[in-house]
Amino acid sequence: MAAGTTISRAPDARFLLSHPAHFIALGFGSGLAPKAPGTFGTLAALGLYWLLALVLPPLVIAFVGIPLFFIGIWASGVAARNLGVKDHGAIVIDEIAAFLPLAALASASLPLQLVAFGLFRLFDIWKPFPIRMFEQRLEGGLGVMFDDVIAACYAYLLFLVVIIVQHKFFQGAA
Repeated sequence: MAAGTTISRAPDARFLLSHPAHFIALGFGSGLAPKAPGTFGTLAALGLYWLLALVLPPLVIAFVGIPLFFIGIWASGVAARNLGVKDHGAIVIDEIAAFLPLAALASASLPLQLVAFGLFRLFDIWKPFPIRMFEQRLEGGLGVMFDDVIAACYAYLLFLVVIIVQHKFFQGAA
């Protein structure tokens, strides 16, 4: 498939493998999930965290999200253009790049990672102000990527509250 081709059907394995940007944008295949591709993209980020944690400390993994964000701008821009849709649901590199630092922050335990996962999915789906505004106004790959970064910031702030409450009320009583 030519890089400039626009398709109107759902992306498939052929589309995924037809261009490196498609492979990246579709979350290495996780975006091809028939239901809830954003959730599967976030799960892919969690799996990526666990793989990277075998060789890197959490702080380094958190910073991996920065170049991944810029690669995601390029990849999601190419994939969206080739799909003919501004932000196709199968494009999940935005979830991966935005959630990876949050997964690293929650690295202390699986329950904390699940809390971070739930909070991120909540804000990514709910899209409180100004997330939806940025999603609608920003074009191209930046528009695809930026709203998830804001959702991750909301999740991060609420995650900090959860950690503080847990420490203050449950750790102190032990």
